Amino acid sequence: MSKSKWSRGVAVVGVGMSKFGAFPNKTSRDLAVEAFKDLKKSMNKPLDPKKIEAFYLGNFSSDQFEKQAHFAPILASWLGLSPISAVRVEDACASGGVAIRQAALAIASGEYDVVLVGGLEKMTDLQIAEITEALGTAADTQFEIPAGFTFPGFYAAMATAYMHEYGADRNAFFDVAIKNHKNGALNDKAQFEQTIEQIMEAKKARAVKKGRPEPTWKTDLEFLQDPKGNPNIAWPMTLFDCSPVSDGAAMILLVSEDIAKAFSDSPIYLIGSGQASDGALPERETLSGIPAAEKAGKQAYEMAGLTSYDIDLAEVHDCFTIAEIMASEDLGFFPRGEGWKAAMDGKTARDGEHPINTSGGLKAKGHPVGASGVAQVVEVWKQLHGIAGERQLPDNPTIGLTHNVGGSGQTCVVNIYERRD
Repeated sequence: MSKSKWSRGVAVVGVGMSKFGAFPNKTSRDLAVEAFKDLKKSMNKPLDPKKIEAFYLGNFSSDQFEKQAHFAPILASWLGLSPISAVRVEDACASGGVAIRQAALAIASGEYDVVLVGGLEKMTDLQIAEITEALGTAADTQFEIPAGFTFPGFYAAMATAYMHEYGADRNAFFDVAIKNHKNGALNDKAQFEQTIEQIMEAKKARAVKKGRPEPTWKTDLEFLQDPKGNPNIAWPMTLFDCSPVSDGAAMILLVSEDIAKAFSDSPIYLIGSGQASDGALPERETLSGIPAAEKAGKQAYEMAGLTSYDIDLAEVHDCFTIAEIMASEDLGFFPRGEGWKAAMDGKTARDGEHPINTSGGLKAKGHPVGASGVAQVVEVWKQLHGIAGERQLPDNPTIGLTHNVGGSGQTCVVNIYERRD
């Protein structure tokens, strides 16, 4: 299906996010306010909130996590934005990315000129069993969940299929975790500001402090290969193959392209967007990739007039390490069956040919599910403006891509952003 450009352009003029992590003494409203304040700080021109015409909130399940439904208008009021239109967008873990796309379509249609997009989830107030049950509602609850699946189980099935089809080395999954933790260690908004090696050394120190024998791990890979340090969750997915349970919020301000310079001297432009859907896992012809991601990516590339070779960096949905490897193929960075080799060869590292998840990704930055797709844009903004600090990419990147997946791939949205000098 051909993909034409929108009737008018859309730009991002400000971004912000709270720190991601576990915050028992903060409410989700506190986190949203932190993100909104951070957004205003990112803008080099003052923002008059009265100019915001609509609010789209990506949120998977505040009704389950916080017993608070109908959250968008409540949060709009909390931010001082009432009585503007306020809409909650729910597409599981892709809620944030889809909220961005819906807001952009509203601007492109001419309905609005200035729209605030938020992403928010407060997950850690529940017990693990309750969180697992809540996340499970993003799957097919009539067939998949009664069969015993959880989300680690879904991605373990995909990882097993991938290994079988392509002969992948399980260590490739560990290399994704090691890379993303190295990036997250350089991101002060990340839930885990630690490398795997630092986590390993901390575990060794705790063992000694408790009078136990000191573990003999010498490298981060050796630590990840040891079930005592890195237990299996759903084979071949281990603890460090999984993204964490997180609290957090992120926000971006979208405006029509023709007025962008009135809000920022250095906007970035949303030049490509695609979204696709799929059925539950048993309905698919393949488990070693996510067809909706491939379709959404092709739509976004066609709209932008670009190919995967033009992308300077990508923030992809690494809810599990296998998900990043499949994304690197679904988006065309590497041929089918070659993504795992690219991960092991360092081709997705900051100094590689296709840098992926310089923020630390969901794996290390954290995964408050409704916020993740919006927070991906925060990293793209920073990299395209050259303000990502120690994790800044060299060579003046100008094109960034975000890839946000809902469930096991029932929803995927891909957006492409450009900085123009």
